[in-house]
Amino acid sequence: MPDFLNVDAINVAHGDIQALWDVSLEVGQGEIVALIGPNGAGKTTLMRAIAGLHPLKSGTVLLRDKALHALPAHRIVEQGVIMVPEGRRLFGGLTVMDNLELGAYSKRAREVRANTLELVFELFPLLAERRTQRANTMSGGQQQMLAVGRALMGVPKLLMLDEPSLGLGPLVVENIFETVRQMNQQGVTIFLVEQNARQALELAHRAYILEQGRIVGTGLGDELLRDDRVQQAYLGICPAPEE
Repeated sequence: MPDFLNVDAINVAHGDIQALWDVSLEVGQGEIVALIGPNGAGKTTLMRAIAGLHPLKSGTVLLRDKALHALPAHRIVEQGVIMVPEGRRLFGGLTVMDNLELGAYSKRAREVRANTLELVFELFPLLAERRTQRANTMSGGQQQMLAVGRALMGVPKLLMLDEPSLGLGPLVVENIFETVRQMNQQGVTIFLVEQNARQALELAHRAYILEQGRIVGTGLGDELLRDDRVQQAYLGICPAPEE
């Protein structure tokens, strides 16, 4: 599969503290690629670096032949790289409709806003029902739907989801992951950072493992699910005792 997103040997620091060390990964067009790892490994930092929210010390981030690392964050959004941040970051005092319309602020998104809104309401009927409700009065699961819907209003070529299941109940999490699958089937390329390693690997075509700011493993999602080290470190499965 030809490269779509190519992250090559990026280094990122928070002040004097190095957060990412020579991180490289690829996402092919139409893929779901997951990034798993322990808390503090640098997963959110990596996603924010791709989105232009953390400067690189070195390395490159390319979307096809476009150098994203040379662009400010708002120009990266205009290229179709859109992130749903951890914690959703909605405008709580504004309505569902206001939040969705703000997602379509770029010129390319405004031109197709009516069609995109129809698709979002088809994917999330609840948002259509509650278009006049303030975001801060919605449940966590409903807010997550709104955050994803707002991102879709930007017409993403690459949708980046940072911990979409965080703080949500099991049934809501199942619905969120099914929605991610549906979005991918409709042609959206997805890069997913997720604490729930099992569900992430079951969903993803491929995955990377990030530990202490370094990529330490990669493979197909179903292959990593069967990997002994991944099972012990991230899935809570202990090896069978030797006889």
